[in-house]
Amino acid sequence: MSEWWRSYFDAQYLLEYEPIFSFERDRNDVARILDVLGMPSESKILDVPCGQGRHAHPLAEAGFNVTGLDYSTHLLKRAKARGTGKRLKYVRGDMRSMPSRWTGQFDAVLNLFTSFGFFAHPRDDAKVIREFARVLKPGGVLLWHGGSRDGVVSRFISRDWWTSNDGTMIGHERSFDPLSGFLTVRTSVKGKSRAIERSHQIRLYTATRLAELCADAGLVVEQAWEGWKDRPLSRKSSEMLLLARKEG
Repeated sequence: MSEWWRSYFDAQYLLEYEPIFSFERDRNDVARILDVLGMPSESKILDVPCGQGRHAHPLAEAGFNVTGLDYSTHLLKRAKARGTGKRLKYVRGDMRSMPSRWTGQFDAVLNLFTSFGFFAHPRDDAKVIREFARVLKPGGVLLWHGGSRDGVVSRFISRDWWTSNDGTMIGHERSFDPLSGFLTVRTSVKGKSRAIERSHQIRLYTATRLAELCADAGLVVEQAWEGWKDRPLSRKSSEMLLLARKEG
């Protein structure tokens, strides 16, 4: 489980989360991103991890210069298949150690869709935040979206299931360890020709702890919303969207 993320993001992952991967939802997310950032087109944006280009692609279409970084070769292949160009490029890498040439290069860094807390030790999460700060220009912003520990625990859903478009049954069983902060999700996949069991885990954070990690890296959290909704974060919010600005 300690390095589940090395192999998890594959075709099975895309099937597992198929119900929430839609072009309409992606464009709604991007509209909110543009509203929150308020940046002129041609600004330089880093989407990390970028997955299959859900947000990177429409941001480039909107006139931004976008770089997407991800560890998964499968998701990067899917992202590139949508198209690349002068305003959009994809790079494979580890968000704990991004290219040194990127120092101070980006107006905004996006970390979206609970793409944080993957690593076995919390010091690696702190390293990721420091990397985000390093590649930002002075005054640049980090936009972070993911689960809020307070809200997830207060409304904890231990089990749910759904059916994909091809009739595959997918079930999630969840457990939470309050000491480590890990949310463990056990996935069961049952289709006509396959049955798969696998797990992944994410360390959940409170907004307070994330703000502390940001402050340690020279980032000041200026605003916090209830996920993609245009209303303030509350203790019952299961998702949060944070905007942090680099000092200087």
